[in-house]
Amino acid sequence: MKKTGAQILWECLVREGVTTVFGYPGGAILPAYDAMLDYPIRHVLVRHEQGATHMADGYARASGKVGVAIATSGPGATNMVTGIATAMMDSSPIVCITGQVGSKLIGSDAFQETDITGVTLPVTKHNYLVTRAQDVGPAVREAFHIAASGRPGPVLIDITKDAQQTSCEFDWNAAAPKPHARPERIVNPESLAAALKLINSAERPVILAGHGIILSGAGEAVRQFAERARIPMAMTLLGIGGIPASHSLNLGMMGMHGEAWVNTAIQEADLLLAFGMRFDDRVTGNLKTYAPSARKVHVDIDPAEIGKNVPVDVGLVGDLREMLDKLMPGVQAGNRSDWLQRIDGLKGDSAVRDIQNLPDDGHLYAAHVIHDIWRTTAGRAIVVTDVGQHQMWEAQYYHHDQPRTLITSGGLGTMGFALPAAIGAKMANPDAEVWVVAGDGGFQMTMPELATIAQEKLDIKVAIINNGYLGMVRQWQEFFYERRYAATPLLSPDFVKIAEAYGLAGRAISKRADVVPAVEAARAHTGTTVLEFRVEQEDSVYPMVPAGADLHAMIRRPSPLVETAEDV
Repeated sequence: MKKTGAQILWECLVREGVTTVFGYPGGAILPAYDAMLDYPIRHVLVRHEQGATHMADGYARASGKVGVAIATSGPGATNMVTGIATAMMDSSPIVCITGQVGSKLIGSDAFQETDITGVTLPVTKHNYLVTRAQDVGPAVREAFHIAASGRPGPVLIDITKDAQQTSCEFDWNAAAPKPHARPERIVNPESLAAALKLINSAERPVILAGHGIILSGAGEAVRQFAERARIPMAMTLLGIGGIPASHSLNLGMMGMHGEAWVNTAIQEADLLLAFGMRFDDRVTGNLKTYAPSARKVHVDIDPAEIGKNVPVDVGLVGDLREMLDKLMPGVQAGNRSDWLQRIDGLKGDSAVRDIQNLPDDGHLYAAHVIHDIWRTTAGRAIVVTDVGQHQMWEAQYYHHDQPRTLITSGGLGTMGFALPAAIGAKMANPDAEVWVVAGDGGFQMTMPELATIAQEKLDIKVAIINNGYLGMVRQWQEFFYERRYAATPLLSPDFVKIAEAYGLAGRAISKRADVVPAVEAARAHTGTTVLEFRVEQEDSVYPMVPAGADLHAMIRRPSPLVETAEDV
């Protein structure tokens, strides 16, 4: 049957199971938009193409499916680059579709022409320039396969206007992805044996639980592994939720703003089991002094990650869940009570949670807000955070027991991520309670997406942590630049009036006693509510490992602030 390239595009998307796309139309993609009306796909009109990519990303992270974003050529395509890079760094499967000028105009600097495949080559798993209608189907089908397989990531398809307009015969089966010749990954029995020997003989082991646990659906396997061997687990930022925070062996987050006892335990460990994580610099600190006494076993689906940042004793390449199935029969039941007691002792010396127990003295701290949102939602919400201090406070004070309930930009640290990504998460899980936690700086970067929320009639709860600064940058200036606050004091609009201007509910809170009532009222409201929490301006995230410093060289909160922990 003959179809235009534009029709083939939507035919393939429907058959791939796509029900929602996020996009913004323009001249070079207009044929595709015209054809879209004949297909059962919901189009969400964004207010900026960066928002489209973050929405597709949030959709993918919340659902485990491939998210789809669409834009026109030139600035429409280049506006997507930040979102594509965000997805690439965090292994999020999205397919971005862009229109391109007619094939005969390529290279002529035509109106709104940009070599978007060249621009995005470093930040995509793969990309395509499609100039013929007959190549649309194969490109789309292969793009979905590449985005979701192996280590997930973004794929871009750039389709010229004439490829959308011309017709050809379309055969779904003939457009199936061709098998790519790849070396077969055979797990060396000697490597498995070496890993098991290290695991069973270790006295002070720690599991480093990364994003790969969630991506591979290996949470239950890791839990069983840890319980059999009695090995404590430390979380990366993106690994949070992969293992229930309430599990007795879950120590909490590691790294620059991780729990003090976690970082100390890693430094004292004699074995690190890196499961689906990549030894990011925010996790390790100074590599020369990182876990100096620990042997290291690294399991990851991407062979490029093995030994990239940290030399390892045993590297196992493959899907984490499958690899644990191979290891489990040889894992001996552990009795590491001395090691676990040592870590419990370290917890007793830490003051990371002191601030949440402060009496209500008229000051509102961001930790109060996050902690009270967690208590009020019973930890069951999907929380989408922006980047900065509030992101770290969320990781510390909101305890996630389910995977895919913390959605945040990790590797790229993209401000403006939260609001659009939450829209994607809500579209993927319409019955879920979805919260945005954003700072006053990052929120303003994508604030116009409130209009998208209003137009789509979505129910999303928004918590803006407003401290009047670009908070994390200000913290660095306080610690390392003699409090010279260059370009960090931040003027913001009245967020309540902004919400109301979009037809949404809004409320400002500046007292601790008002936090829970405001959260409860927002939850009871059937539409979106924007809560502006006016918090202490010069509060900082503790502990903090200075960039490049030893992992154990943490800056602690200056003075003890709590007498009891009964209300935690």
